[in-house]
Amino acid sequence: MYEGVIQDLIDELGKLPGIGPKSAQRIAFYIVQSDRIDINHLVEILQTIKEKVRFCKECGNISEDELCRICRDPRRDQSLICVVEESKDVVAIEKTHEFRGKYHVLGGAISPIDGIGPENLRIKELVTRLGNSEIAEVIIATDPNLEGEATATYLARLIKPLGVATSRLASGLPVGGDLEYADEVTLGRAFEGRRKLD
Repeated sequence: MYEGVIQDLIDELGKLPGIGPKSAQRIAFYIVQSDRIDINHLVEILQTIKEKVRFCKECGNISEDELCRICRDPRRDQSLICVVEESKDVVAIEKTHEFRGKYHVLGGAISPIDGIGPENLRIKELVTRLGNSEIAEVIIATDPNLEGEATATYLARLIKPLGVATSRLASGLPVGGDLEYADEVTLGRAFEGRRKLD
């Protein structure tokens, strides 16, 4: 434990996702040793982000404008919506260059343990989009964990009566992985998602 403002900085950095106590300490000491110009620039960027960055009014992705660049792009397939948990998932999918539709960012996943229910996510907005548009298919791309699966199941049941086709991203064995190290759920999904070889 350190004294005063150093410990306060370590504590605040430790609240960031993926930053443990040791990482928080390393970052804090990096900041202390950095030039004042670099730190002032970092502070300016943090303030600018809070002032300029918002959530797209259509899909919920992060944006500096009312609509994000994907929602503004007329070349995107208007009939496909890929539902993801967070904005970072949009970036991951876009890197594949495989999806040319639009997105819907939920803002998390259903997690009763954490007190997150469907009412805490952007599910009402999704249903509104499905009712007001020509959506042919919703691709559910939530994380392949308990919370993501619960969210996917909830969404599939909710969307089914609307008459919109619903699919789920395939999941299974990673390339370069060994069968003996795969857990039962992953291996089971690999069998479910198997495809014929020509």
